[in-house]
Amino acid sequence: MAPAMAAAASQALSDHQILDAVGTGAAALSLVGSSFIVLCYLLFRELRKFSFKLVFYLAVSDMFCSLFTILGGPSNAFYCFAHDYSAHFFCVASFLWTTSIAFTLHRTVVKHKTDVEEFGPIFHLYVWGTSLSTTVLRSIGSDNGRPGSWCWIQQGSMAKMAAGISERSNQSDIRSGRKAFNRWGYYPLILIGSWAFATINRLYDFTSPGHKIFWLSFLDVGFAGLMGLFNSIAYGLNSSVRQAISERIDTFLPERIKRSLPTLSRLRSQQENELTSLIVEGN
Repeated sequence: MAPAMAAAASQALSDHQILDAVGTGAAALSLVGSSFIVLCYLLFRELRKFSFKLVFYLAVSDMFCSLFTILGGPSNAFYCFAHDYSAHFFCVASFLWTTSIAFTLHRTVVKHKTDVEEFGPIFHLYVWGTSLSTTVLRSIGSDNGRPGSWCWIQQGSMAKMAAGISERSNQSDIRSGRKAFNRWGYYPLILIGSWAFATINRLYDFTSPGHKIFWLSFLDVGFAGLMGLFNSIAYGLNSSVRQAISERIDTFLPERIKRSLPTLSRLRSQQENELTSLIVEGN
């Protein structure tokens, strides 16, 4: 009996270490991606339009969500409490900023409205207010122990449910508008891909408490941790960002090198109908 229990404890410790490593690695990639978007927004003044501001706030939320994930779960009860709810706040905010971007896309591309900038204060109230409210509600009756790999992975805690937001236009509108909508309409699937395994894992924990499936926890931790990276690639690396970067590179490169890099001229002249083109100039 004793050898069997020792073997089980050793296996549980090994699984715990693997999940820690996977979660930290995925979060580190997301931290790099989201930090890159934040840096681009701060460095390139031409990117500071309303549409990219939404991407900036999404990246900030992803950045802090990833940072608290990398920090792990401290053993001290107070720091565990602070870590738990800080991570929860910013991860919820990341999800809500994605829904705000989806709303902006629907209103501009499908309904052809040009008043989206007026929703800026409402978005902030919606995102930060809801994140704070859910964090406070989550603290009621919670036990901030360490039953999982991190402080915030606990039995009975609120499941992080992601809902895909997909709208389809039945009208035959302008080709460029349809192209933008079709392209960006896929990005809410990032939420589904990132949180599908987490949702399944939470539901399984609820129905079978105390019986963990390692591969499901592995996929849960890995895909959830990569959401910031997925968001930074999907929302941040658009033609406007690439053009801003290429222009800065173009400024410092000698002329003979620029002639040998046709990619720079292609990026400079490239006009894709992406999120940053949704804002009507002059509003």
